[in-house]
Amino acid sequence: MNLKPLTAILLVFSLSACAQSQVVVAPAPVPVEARPSSTGLTSQMLYQILLGEIASQRGELRLSAEAYSDLAAKTRDARVAQRAVDLAQYARLPALALRNAQLWRELEPDSVKAIQNLASLLLTNGRVKEAKPHLEAWLKAGNRAEVFPQLHALFARQKNKQAALDLVSELATAYPALPEASFAIAQVAMQADQMPRALIALDEALRLRPQWETAALFKAQALLKKDGEGAAQAFLSEFLKANPDAREVRLAYAKQLARGGRFVESRVEFERLTRDAPNNPEAHFTLGLIAMQTNDLASARGAFLKALELGHSDAASVRYYLGQLAEAENQFEVALKWYQQCDDGRHRFAAQLRVAAMLSRLGRLQEARDWLAGLSAEDDAERIQVVQTEALLLRDAKNYPAVFEVLSRALEKMPDALELLYDRAMVAEKLNRLEVLEQDLRRLIKLKPDHAHAYNALGYTLADRTNRLPEAVELLNQALKLSPEDPFILDSMGWALLKQKRMPEAVDHLRRAYNSKPDPEIAAHLGEALWLKNGKGDRDEARRVWQGSLKVNPDNESLREVVSRLTP
Repeated sequence: MNLKPLTAILLVFSLSACAQSQVVVAPAPVPVEARPSSTGLTSQMLYQILLGEIASQRGELRLSAEAYSDLAAKTRDARVAQRAVDLAQYARLPALALRNAQLWRELEPDSVKAIQNLASLLLTNGRVKEAKPHLEAWLKAGNRAEVFPQLHALFARQKNKQAALDLVSELATAYPALPEASFAIAQVAMQADQMPRALIALDEALRLRPQWETAALFKAQALLKKDGEGAAQAFLSEFLKANPDAREVRLAYAKQLARGGRFVESRVEFERLTRDAPNNPEAHFTLGLIAMQTNDLASARGAFLKALELGHSDAASVRYYLGQLAEAENQFEVALKWYQQCDDGRHRFAAQLRVAAMLSRLGRLQEARDWLAGLSAEDDAERIQVVQTEALLLRDAKNYPAVFEVLSRALEKMPDALELLYDRAMVAEKLNRLEVLEQDLRRLIKLKPDHAHAYNALGYTLADRTNRLPEAVELLNQALKLSPEDPFILDSMGWALLKQKRMPEAVDHLRRAYNSKPDPEIAAHLGEALWLKNGKGDRDEARRVWQGSLKVNPDNESLREVVSRLTP
């Protein structure tokens, strides 16, 4: 049992009882309603206190709250009323909590905590107008610069956002020189999605306190919502010109530049941050991420190592990215060591999968499979990732029968796993088991009728490997309805139309696909369609497509095969 509330309340009544047994000169009269009860601790009161506390410990919150509420009304003791408020809130009895908060405020009219609780409960119950005098009292009794920024939290769940904004605006009018008052208006205006009103208030707050970084950051948020990324970035840039030492604003500006793909400019800002605050691990870490985006791997590594040295709070993530850098440079042993050290954090599971990939890259495929078998997946999503990773390692080793076996075994346990059905269909094609491919893809379509790539894979296979061309075209038409600009689906449709000898349509689809994504497989198909179309200009274009793609993909088997087959 938690004895603290019980002990405190018993002490109140014990002292009251002791006071009655002594002969003393009476002090100046105190209003009865503002002082503890002088009736002493009766057996009935003790019973109700014990009832309330025991019920609370047993989880019977309603009973506990009602017992304390009854006791508060009888004793008119502020501490009992406060306990009754807390218990009623835990029990989710807002009306009871409000009634006791009103009693508590009545008994302790100068208590900031009592005022704050009553105002909060009135707002929670949607009684915005009634909360106003109590909020005014809170502002008068407390530190206004601290009270105003707390108001938006009280209004966060208020359904009538306009009423909340009107009330905060009225409260702020009494403090025209206080920047926090204008800032409070802006916060509630943003909650009400009234960005113009929020911006007016933020401009006033910044007029009163021009170097206030918190207000500047909020203004950037409001501009982002109202006018977009460019306006927010322009404001932050101007603020930094006037306040070059505003590190929080510079950090926000640098992150916005990065989110907008302006990595070179973002990196300049982060480099300045690391110079100005060389011991800030977060700045070094983010600089490393930006350097990765610009493919400056050496600088990224230096930044990540510095973040580790400075004790970054998410060291596992830093190690994960160091593993990625090493992997990008084919330093698989180094990458393996970094991934093995990611034993917690949000990248933990991804790092464990990369451990298996590195073991495989180092020629230790069986060890990689054993590692995957020992992983503890938390849910089906993670189990599917483990299976897919093992299948990928086996596919890279061109051991397609083993891939098929791994996926089939997993599908016995998770027969509706969409990803595994698709993967097994793809490996079934490699093994010429087209009946399994069709079975898995049709089941996938049944489970997820909007899976465009399932229609595409089945349609392409029927066009490429069977004479069921009308059925293939029908499937591919459905895929294009779901994803009309997908270059791979356009390629599949072009190939099916080529098989039907509908050359102009085939060339049109394949050209659109190739213009969207100059993939070597698409280049092979487009070139073949142009060649078979058989005009002199078409064959010249076919040669240009093939030759251009071969320069970039000289070892692509599909390209080399079609060029060898069709050209003299």
